[in-house]
Amino acid sequence: MWQAVQKSWQSWLGAITFYTCIPIPMSWGLDFERIARWAPGVGLFIGVLLAMLDALLQHWGMPHLTRSGIIVVSWVALTGGLHLDGVMDTADGLGVPDPKRRLEVMADSVTGAFGAMAAIALLLLKMAALTDIETDRWFALISVAGWGRWGQVVAISMYPYLKATGKGAFHQQGIRVPIDSLWGAFLLLGVCGLPLLMNMNRDSLELAVISAGGGCAIALLTGFWFYRQLGGHTGDTYGAVVEWTEALLLCLLTIFL
Repeated sequence: MWQAVQKSWQSWLGAITFYTCIPIPMSWGLDFERIARWAPGVGLFIGVLLAMLDALLQHWGMPHLTRSGIIVVSWVALTGGLHLDGVMDTADGLGVPDPKRRLEVMADSVTGAFGAMAAIALLLLKMAALTDIETDRWFALISVAGWGRWGQVVAISMYPYLKATGKGAFHQQGIRVPIDSLWGAFLLLGVCGLPLLMNMNRDSLELAVISAGGGCAIALLTGFWFYRQLGGHTGDTYGAVVEWTEALLLCLLTIFL
């Protein structure tokens, strides 16, 4: 029993190390096997850190727009730009008319015009949406970061991987279908119920339903869209699923927050 708990803890630390820039000593026995299962939990962890930073900046009296800008920049910094890099590479690949050359272009480390435009558009959407969210910003940050990474787990589980090697290849080798997708969904549905626990009224019910239903739908549709464009997924598209799910869900939540 203790060995299983220890192995799970080391796997969780491995996921934190892989998906974020938080320094964790290798001497702690990090385990990188099957870390994709922890992605939704890592997203919630990132969301909590961002929500704490947002609350601190608000306490200091920082203006709304500036605060949103700092949160978005910190969001990228926490992940080391891992997923944003995937957005840019994927956009460059999809910008090529010849489908046979798309993977080749995506593998090129040089960022093209389509990649730059995609990154700018995504960051602007996140910042604008976050600025428009005036209440329950903590909930928005936590829920969108979680659903974005759940979309990644679903993409890993459901669609073929298009490369023989790559950063994303080992994720698919260690994924358990459908267990890893289901536990993440149940975890996020529980998180979406937090507004109801804090304030049982119609507005909280609507927020819980929209965040749960919208998050699930956007995550699924985003992964499916990239699959339709490329015939499968790569490590870059996994990152693109995370980022675009976060941005689109934030835009949806502006209607209710």
